[in-house]
Amino acid sequence: MAVIPTYRPDADDLRRLITALKPQVSAIVIADDASPCSADRILAEAARSESVTVVRHRRNAGIARSLNAGLALARTRDARWLLTVDQDTDIPADYVARLLEAFAAAEAALGADAVGAVAAEGLDDASGEVDYPVRVVADVPTTHEVFQTGTLWSTDALNDIGGFDERLGIDGVDAAACLRLRQRGLVVVLASGVRLSHHYGTGTQYRILGRDVVSTGHSPARRESMVRNRLRLLPAEFGQSPRHAFRTIRRLSMNTVLGITVEDGRWENLKGSTRGLLPRRNR
Repeated sequence: MAVIPTYRPDADDLRRLITALKPQVSAIVIADDASPCSADRILAEAARSESVTVVRHRRNAGIARSLNAGLALARTRDARWLLTVDQDTDIPADYVARLLEAFAAAEAALGADAVGAVAAEGLDDASGEVDYPVRVVADVPTTHEVFQTGTLWSTDALNDIGGFDERLGIDGVDAAACLRLRQRGLVVVLASGVRLSHHYGTGTQYRILGRDVVSTGHSPARRESMVRNRLRLLPAEFGQSPRHAFRTIRRLSMNTVLGITVEDGRWENLKGSTRGLLPRRNR
């Protein structure tokens, strides 16, 4: 089954996503993170669709809670897999089938219960292509972490790690889940030749020192969350894979530099990123 976390969803995007998913999954959960009443009509229309369940939260708490709402329903239906999909992602017609093919090949090579999640090999964003670093294990392409959108998660594995970490809210939720899967000896598999179309913020891609770096265009508040959450995960990341931890810090640093040099609102972005370095204050 699939879960779509929403906040202020666009009607056309949501309709298109539901239409694409219906033939590919047994059920769809739309978990809304306290959208204002302007979303009432859109969500009510979605709820009338066959095999679609809409869960509406009254208080905004971030994407992790919405993903866990989908996981909770997947448990009640004994679903083996949970596909998590952002509201602004486009799903190809054969997407789930190709991920399951990649899983079957990985299971044959690595053994039963070795796979924690399966994802596309990369994302095609308005800013350009985003590709994951690949580590080949027994001829199976794997990676350390993936974006949650378009990822097929083993529900047993998610249950084992306690679901998605709601303390993180939005940023780093997928990274934390992948980290805990790896700590349990599970792998995150990439489906070769499968790509996903997704709108990653309002990003622009730059080529710096031979590497493609995305300037995400996120707000100062999101930058605070991004810095704080990634640093929160860093000790465990270093313990599990120093190389991946270094890549994470490099990516975060470059994104921060771009936010305070080429994006609008540079001063506010700097203040937001700096707040992420400080202990959280009670608000």
